[in-house]
Amino acid sequence: MIRLNNDTPSDVLQDVKKGDLVTDTFSKTGLVEEIEISDDGLYRVYKFLLVTGRSITVKK
Repeated sequence: MIRLNNDTPSDVLQDVKKGDLVTDTFSKTGLVEEIEISDDGLYRVYKFLLVTGRSITVKK
């Protein structure tokens, strides 16, 4: 299981792929269904959409 939060190293965030089991350490845990990576100019934003319908967003 991969823990995703703002302390997670960028190389770990890059290595997450569809089907991986992830958690945000609080209430969101599930398999990754889709990954969206964007750049807002200040941060790189990773949005992991889970099969449960929830999402985990990490700004790095």
